[in-house]
Amino acid sequence: MSKISYFTEEGFQKIIGELKHLKTVERPSISAQIAEARDKGDLSENAEYDAAKEAQGLLEMKISKLETLVANARVVDESELDNSKVLILSKVTIKNIANSSEMEYTIVSEKEANMKEKKISINSPIAKGLLGKKVGDVAEVQVPSGIMKFEIVNISR
Repeated sequence: MSKISYFTEEGFQKIIGELKHLKTVERPSISAQIAEARDKGDLSENAEYDAAKEAQGLLEMKISKLETLVANARVVDESELDNSKVLILSKVTIKNIANSSEMEYTIVSEKEANMKEKKISINSPIAKGLLGKKVGDVAEVQVPSGIMKFEIVNISR
């Protein structure tokens, strides 16, 4: 049984776009490379043909994985989420109790995580520690260097 993945509408459309690109641009390109290599003659000693066939196999595997991901994807309607506690798609402001520094993260699916955009995976240690917490709660998060404590300062969408 495949694992259900939750996405924002934006993240889901990004996956759909990638899948479409692979099928409509990459797949025909590799097919053309295979045909060109095949036209060069003896396939038993044709490195170009072998490389193109290998690239085709990798591409088909990637397409298959994305198709499975799309088939098991669920788009989360942000308007129906509870803003009183930390959930997927929550924008959370936390304060590190040890040094009083504040950070803001949005909790997203694994595929949408991007530290530059301050989007952390729901499977990350920090997100796991924050899930279900409310403003004012203290979350204890297990990190490689020990346990860190964060106070939930704000939750929004």
